[in-house]
Amino acid sequence: MNNEFYYQFIKPDPSLASFVENIGMFHNPSDTAKEVVVMPDGRVDLFFMRFGPDDPFSVFLIGLETAPEQRAILPGTIAFVVSFRPIAVEYILKTSIADLLNTARILPDDFWNLTTDDFKDLNTFTKKISQIVTKLLPETVDERKRKLFDLIYSSNGEMSVKDLSEQIGWSSRQINRYFNQQFGLSLKAYSTILRFRASLEHIADGKLFPELNFTDQTHFIKEIKKFSGVPPKELSKNKNDRFILLSVLKQK
Repeated sequence: MNNEFYYQFIKPDPSLASFVENIGMFHNPSDTAKEVVVMPDGRVDLFFMRFGPDDPFSVFLIGLETAPEQRAILPGTIAFVVSFRPIAVEYILKTSIADLLNTARILPDDFWNLTTDDFKDLNTFTKKISQIVTKLLPETVDERKRKLFDLIYSSNGEMSVKDLSEQIGWSSRQINRYFNQQFGLSLKAYSTILRFRASLEHIADGKLFPELNFTDQTHFIKEIKKFSGVPPKELSKNKNDRFILLSVLKQK
């Protein structure tokens, strides 16, 4: 590994895919901060971060994000991350993140009892996390919630709340109450984030015009700028590799 900012993300075992979207790590071994833009992606992240070689790993649970945020990854920082689908908040993490919209919660350093050896590399970390999550898998999941998230993801957030409600037999009012109480935002707001993320995949392929159900090009540009801070053309250029999510998509 050279002295440049490094990141890697991998898919979990298929048995965990309903709850875990990917597992990854990043490392800034250089002596300068890495400027990045974090964009909303509809995932809930569990971070294990160390800011220096002699520091312990600190643990953070990061809720859903609704706006872009510029951050600096300090020199020497190494982080391992588990990116969950929102349904995992209830069934794996057994909590609510309604109070974590655009913010984070500090968890105990011994959360899940990981040791220094578990952070040796990404493969070792992934194996450990997979073992832990497998043990936490629920025996049963509310079928309405399982089907709801399946439909939201498979439609890239383009199904209306009304259509989702009709397909799963759960009222729109109850669905929105669940989303607000559990995640801190409405289903419609969450679906808009998923549509943005799906659009990122198109932008990563060089498609700078709407591929999904936007009203027109102006609406498309406005929404991309809302969630990334820049219009599609500038986002596609990804100057200084600062939009990490887009960089990861381009590697696929």
